[in-house]
Amino acid sequence: MTKTALITGASRGLGAALAKALAPTHHIIAVGKTVGALEELDDAIQAAGGQATLAPMDITVDEAMQQLCRSIFDRWGKLDLWVHPAIHAAPLAPTGHIAPKDLSKSYAVNIEATSRLIAYVGPLLGETGKAVFFDDARGGERFFGAYGATKSAQIALAQSWQAESSKTGPKVQVLTPAPMPTATRARFFPGESRDGLADPNAEAARLLPEILG
Repeated sequence: MTKTALITGASRGLGAALAKALAPTHHIIAVGKTVGALEELDDAIQAAGGQATLAPMDITVDEAMQQLCRSIFDRWGKLDLWVHPAIHAAPLAPTGHIAPKDLSKSYAVNIEATSRLIAYVGPLLGETGKAVFFDDARGGERFFGAYGATKSAQIALAQSWQAESSKTGPKVQVLTPAPMPTATRARFFPGESRDGLADPNAEAARLLPEILG
C-alpha cells in the first residue's frame, strides 16, 4: 500500500521542495492557500511519476481541517507522515510597535492552527507515523518579536508532543533547516544577497534521510 504524506504549507519554499522529494515514495496530500502554486506542484509531481491530492485550504479554518482529516481517514485510514512547514511571517517591527492584527494572525497560524492540527492529525499517525516540524524561531532577535514569540511557541508545542509520545508514538521530529531564499526570508531581509543561501530542493534532499529515518 502506498504511503501517505500530509504537507501543510506545500505551495512554496521548503514545503513544495519536500513534497517533490517525498513523492517517489509517498502519495502527497498538499495543503496550501495558493491554488496556482499547488497546481504547479501537482504538475511537477506527476511529471516525475508521483501522485498528489491537492487541498487548497487555510489551516486556520477549523472546519476545513476537520473535514480534511476526516477525508484522509475515509480514503486511507491513516497517515504515515505529517510535515508542517506552514508559517505566518509577520512584518518586522520594534516590539512596542507590533501591529495587533499582525500578532493575531501570527498567533492564529503559528500556534492555534498547529495545536488543533496536532489534535486532528495525531490519531491518523497512530503509533507508527511521524510528524516533522522546523525550528527557525529567532526568539529574542531584534524586530522579530511577533515571529519569534509565536514560532517559539509552535516549537514548544512540538517538543512537548515529542516528549509525551516518545514511548507510544507517533514519532515527533524537530529539524533545523539551513537559510534558504524563500519568500519568508525575503520579507525579513529585503535586498539580501541570495548567494550562499541553500536551494530549497537541495535542502529538502539533505533533510530527507532524517525525515524518512
